[in-house]
This record gives sequence, C-alpha cells and structure tokens, in this order.
Amino acid sequence: MEELYLTYKGYAFSIAYRMLGVVADAEDVVQDCFAELQRKDRSEIRNMKAYVAKGITNRCLNFLNSPRNKREAYEGEWLPEPMAEIYDGPEATAERKDTLSYAFLVLLERLTPTERAVFVLREVFQYEYDDIAEMVDKSEANCRKIFSRAKRNLQSVPAGERMEPVIKHSREALMKRFIDAFDSYDINGMLELLGDQPVLISDGGGQVHTVLRPMIGRKGVAALLSSRRVLNRLRELEASFASVNGESHIIYRQHGEIVGVLCLELNRSGDRIQGLYLMLDPDKLGHVNP
Repeated sequence: MEELYLTYKGYAFSIAYRMLGVVADAEDVVQDCFAELQRKDRSEIRNMKAYVAKGITNRCLNFLNSPRNKREAYEGEWLPEPMAEIYDGPEATAERKDTLSYAFLVLLERLTPTERAVFVLREVFQYEYDDIAEMVDKSEANCRKIFSRAKRNLQSVPAGERMEPVIKHSREALMKRFIDAFDSYDINGMLELLGDQPVLISDGGGQVHTVLRPMIGRKGVAALLSSRRVLNRLRELEASFASVNGESHIIYRQHGEIVGVLCLELNRSGDRIQGLYLMLDPDKLGHVNP
C-alpha cells in the first residue's frame, strides 16, 4: 500500500487540484481515495492508474456538487489557489506544461463540474473516451459531446498550443515594465503592455478590500491600474518575482510575509498581457512559498 501511495499520490493530486483549484480540498480527496483503496481487495483491480483516476474524479464531482462547495456564496470573484510548486507525477510531459499554468486553472472555472472532469481527463491526461465514460458514468458518445461543448465554452484552442514559449528573462522584463508603470500611475505605459481585450480579476475572499467584479477591456483595465484610489495598497508592498504554477509571476510582501500574488497571462507572442489574476485572500496564499 505504501508503494502504491508513493507511486500514484502525485498523479492523484494533479487531477484533484485541476478539478477543485484548492490545495487542501485536493489533498483531502487524495487521502480519502487511498483510505478507501487500503480497505479494498486490490487483487480485483486490473488497472490501478485508471482506478485511482476514477476514484479521484468521482470524489471531485461529488465535492463540487455538494453543499460543502461554498463558491456560490463566495464574496466577490473566486479564483483558484496558487501554488509555488506543482507535482505532476512521472507521467508529466513538456507538452502538458501549459495545463499547470494559473491561467489554465482560471479557464477551467468556466466549465460545469462534469465538463471540467471530461475536459481534464481528455485534454490533460490523454484518456480515451471509453475510459472517460467509465470514470464519469456517462456513455462514450455523451463524453464526446461534453468535451466538444467544453471546448466551445472555453472558446480556446487545446492547452499547450495557445501561445509560444516565453523565455523567463523576457517574461520578467515585461513584468518589470508592468511594475514600473503600475507604481508610477503611468496609463500610457500600461496601455503599451496590455493586449487587445485584457481582463482583470481580483479575489479578496471577503477579507481584503479589492475589485469585486472583473474588469474587461484595455481602457478600463488601464484606468483601474493607474487609478490613485484603487489597489493603492499594492504600491506600498515589496514586489518581486517567484515561480507560481510553473511560471514566473509577481508576489507582494509586507514585512517579509506574502500578502498578494499577481499572475499575468500573456498573449500568444508573449509581448502583451491578456489576463491579470490578483490573489489577495490570505486563506489562499499558504502554498506560495518561493
């Protein structure tokens, strides 16, 4: 049992984290799955990897559809919990690196729980439709329809093909320009950095005052980021770069403690900012530790 746990723990967590977007909830689902596995007669299991995937997926679906999921009553916008390190098991490949990104997790929030399960199992973990059908208790034809609908809802090409690789120092040079424009209230400098239709979403969890609704569009986002009344507290904090969900992003510290994370999604060429996801909820910053 210990060997099974060490072999599949990272794999199980990688599914649960993408499904739930919260580290503690994903860890609880993983522990529950392996606790059930310990009690089971494992000689009956022909494919342990698929069995673990099904167990994790079903538990995540139950969680997302249960009263324990309090996102509907969440104050303001809900964003996934960022992580400094992502473990994805030995099955991870360079082609799937983009599915670890914070922007990809935000994208998944547009899907229903079932769409999310089918999309993650197919797009990220490359399962065949007959395997997915067994995992989510749907027909194979239905799973194909769900996957197609999910892709339409996302209005996105498959993960891993959305943008060209951005060299770390080029990404950090752009982020440095962003910090300079933000700190100096430079609206023209901010407009030069923003893409065609940028979006800014902030999550304070009802504990930190922040922007409660998404801001969409170049002029609106630029005006908000150069305002002397909104998000001014960030200018009083120490800004630096750190790896978050496999990419370099901006973290904000106060007296050495991380109190904010700003994840920037770049466009396909990597020279403009398309998404700005600001995490200020203190309950979601515990796993950002560069």
